[in-house]
Amino acid sequence: MTKANEFSNTPFWHDDIDLSVATTSLEQVDDDYDVLIVGSGFTGLSAALSLARAGKSVVIMEAQDIASGASSRNGGLLGPSFHKLGLQGLIDKFGHDTANAVLQESLKGFDWLLEFIEKEQIDCDLQRCGRFRGAIKQQHFKSLCVQAESLAKALDYPIDIIEKSQQHQEVGTDKYQGGIVYKKDACLHPAKLVKGLIGKCQQAGVTLVAQAAVSHIKDNYAGFTVTVEQRQINAGAVLIASNGYTQDVTADLKKRVLPIRSSMIATAPLSKELMASISPKLRTHGGTDRLVFYYRPSPDGQRMLFGGRALSMLEKPAVYLLFLWESMLNLFPQLNEVPITHAWSGLVAYSFDHVPHLGLNNGLYYAMGYCGSGVARANYLGHKIALKMLGEDGSTVFDQFEFPSKCFYSGNPWFMPAVLRWHSFADRWGF
Repeated sequence: MTKANEFSNTPFWHDDIDLSVATTSLEQVDDDYDVLIVGSGFTGLSAALSLARAGKSVVIMEAQDIASGASSRNGGLLGPSFHKLGLQGLIDKFGHDTANAVLQESLKGFDWLLEFIEKEQIDCDLQRCGRFRGAIKQQHFKSLCVQAESLAKALDYPIDIIEKSQQHQEVGTDKYQGGIVYKKDACLHPAKLVKGLIGKCQQAGVTLVAQAAVSHIKDNYAGFTVTVEQRQINAGAVLIASNGYTQDVTADLKKRVLPIRSSMIATAPLSKELMASISPKLRTHGGTDRLVFYYRPSPDGQRMLFGGRALSMLEKPAVYLLFLWESMLNLFPQLNEVPITHAWSGLVAYSFDHVPHLGLNNGLYYAMGYCGSGVARANYLGHKIALKMLGEDGSTVFDQFEFPSKCFYSGNPWFMPAVLRWHSFADRWGF
């Protein structure tokens, strides 16, 4: 059994940064705003900043504490978020031109966020470390090599192919059959990034309201009347930026995203020798498993942070701690005697077509469905949807995609635990 008799169920990221912020009480909120935003994660904050700097009065309504969702809980992995289907899957689904445009848009979003962090001087432990992706089967390695060659032709994005005989230079496990390295990928401290965004928003005059769940949104012909507890607030436009936390108040959007609980654990500090035996180059890592796992060193290089999809939608830290610990030891048995100090989770959101979406739904603006790659996508598309709201050029390749749902689905992913357990079973038995 894991050495985790006592662990914190708050994110490791929250240990060294205070996310509490000065907020406005609901009683003090004005009656009218140009824009009301539902959700205070990366999407909402990025959009709010762009709107406020353009002269709009903006209020953010957050049902919980400000930025308490996945934006301050994720793994902090940062890359172009190349499409889950892969280049060939994109070509099969959309054709060559659209497939290449999706890849270019993904790279554009990645570059945009890097430039934004540098320009705004946000201290978020940004490290351009590269990412190793390991193949769990020989067939997967061949597919990764084809993907690397295709991406090299389609994009100026350097990718190294790592044979199994060389992989110990990248990762200290024999479970992979080789892999590839995305050399320009990066990582950061997500809570520090979100804290920096909050500060920029407050400087720009954005009103932040916590513990303020929106219960009703009504079209009043001049805009919208939004009900929050006993208050009614008028807004010229409303942006839904709730992603995996989307609720029944926007039921037509809720039925278009699949919330999935993603969980993480943090080890106690490791010796330099032990860390080097896991991640010699201190990169971010992942594999080709059906059930996604991702891992990375902490920003100071002392701890291993290991994450993956939880097999339940319930908030049960002790359960997913054990699952992640066993999965981590399957790769790195040398961590068997290392205590686990933190276990936490948050909700990400997938779309049915694995494409992020933004636009208008019943008069409400929205951006969501980042498919587990929200650090770059949410910040970039939050800015893009703000440009659309300002009447400026916020066009993206994603504009052309319909936002699909399924006839049987109303927003409750009751079937996801079974799907995830099947993926886990298939990985275990090599399907």
